[in-house]
Amino acid sequence: TFTTLGPHKVEEACEMYCRAANMFKMAKNWNAAGNAFCQAARIHMQLQNKHDSATSFIDAGNAFKKADPSEAIKCLNAAVDIYTDMGRFTIAAKHHITIAEIYESELVDIEKAIAHYEQAADYYKGEESNSSANKCLLKVGAYAAQLEQYAKAIEIYEQVGSSTMDNPLLKYSAKEYFFKASLCHFIVDELNAKLAVEKYEEMFPAFSDSRECKLLKKLLDAHEEQNCEAFTEAIKEFDSISRLDQWQTTMLLRIKKTIQGDEGDLK
Repeated sequence: TFTTLGPHKVEEACEMYCRAANMFKMAKNWNAAGNAFCQAARIHMQLQNKHDSATSFIDAGNAFKKADPSEAIKCLNAAVDIYTDMGRFTIAAKHHITIAEIYESELVDIEKAIAHYEQAADYYKGEESNSSANKCLLKVGAYAAQLEQYAKAIEIYEQVGSSTMDNPLLKYSAKEYFFKASLCHFIVDELNAKLAVEKYEEMFPAFSDSRECKLLKKLLDAHEEQNCEAFTEAIKEFDSISRLDQWQTTMLLRIKKTIQGDEGDLK
């Protein structure tokens, strides 16, 4: 600790840790850089320089990201705590997203990634940054569906669809969100999906004319008739014009497996 030193000496020590950290960065010694930035962050906190402390914790997190993801998360969380304490919710949300991405790609802990995306969405909503909140929610929706938490995914896709359908710049995307909500309904129950499609057409008339809505109706008919060939053909026809993404393909396969216990391909 530096309690016995005068404030100028403490500031000097802090500067030296920062200089050392930057030299370690240049040498690509990421752990040493992270540790030095952490020391600087702690001293800044002792000096009541909250903003500088948070910045140093972020620098530490960015260094550790290249060597020790768990340590990076600890540093980023420390920064987030400072920012929320200061009422800086937008910047806190941004760093929650960084933490979520580390959980996604480095540590492959999807539940924790979801929690941080949800927290970021909450903060963005509180600051009226609805577009940023929706981006986070869509991540949560996609993962929830993959984890078979369909009710949660449906709620998110409906919420984002409703919030974008009245926006002239975003309404084109609304049909995609209602399509995804319908697929989640379809996996749970065919009748649910039918009712959901009708509800979305009523809410958002442009959905009726979309290729996605026409595909859903063909799939519902094929499913009702337990006609696997018609189901596959409808998907093939759609995919030849608008490529289905990996998430959509996964959901459609899950629906297809409910037709006579089919385990095959989509195409």
